[in-house]
Amino acid sequence: MPLFVSRIRAICFDVDGTLSDTDDQMVAQFVKFLRPVNFLLRKQPLPFVARRMVMTLESPAHILMGVPDFLGLDEPAAWLFSGINRAIWRRRRSNFLLVSGVREMLQSLSQRYPLAVVSARDAISTHAFLEQYGLLPFFKCIATAQTCFHTKPFPDPILWAARQMNVPPEACLMVGDTSVNMRAGRAAGAQKVGVLCGFGERAELQKYGADLILTTTPELILVLEE
Repeated sequence: MPLFVSRIRAICFDVDGTLSDTDDQMVAQFVKFLRPVNFLLRKQPLPFVARRMVMTLESPAHILMGVPDFLGLDEPAAWLFSGINRAIWRRRRSNFLLVSGVREMLQSLSQRYPLAVVSARDAISTHAFLEQYGLLPFFKCIATAQTCFHTKPFPDPILWAARQMNVPPEACLMVGDTSVNMRAGRAAGAQKVGVLCGFGERAELQKYGADLILTTTPELILVLEE
């Protein structure tokens, strides 16, 4: 389906691979891990192999993230991950990369639309990322894995964000890099933009109903200005 810009009254952003350059971070970590066995890779460039590994692991990882919701164990899981992240961020607080152009995009869009974060991350690491780059003032509300009873791919966090921004869900635009974001947006009745600067691939985003696919998140501002 085409993207109807005139219907958009609020925008929800995923974090990993959408605002935060998480996949490049993971690729760099995989490259370090693979370097000792580089001789086994048949002269394939390490970054290429590492990226394919990240892409291969992405879908099972999102399935595993949804398991606690389906089993009714989301609260214990959230407590566990929150404790792990609390321990990590006491020692290391500048661990994120920002997708190039995201800050300028948010600054511009926040003057025209209410903005929300809709992330499957826990609250501690989500706020750590936003605080690191001074992005908190741009958002009217922040939904994390602990905000609603169910997180993405359920529609709950988008529905919650729509209420906080005082708009109907169908007036929201969900922006994300994976099928999880597209599925959540579709279930909420929102329009959906997929971005290729993260973990997802074009065919996967199209399969799950992206109304538009962009190479990188900041291109959104050009679309909305048109």
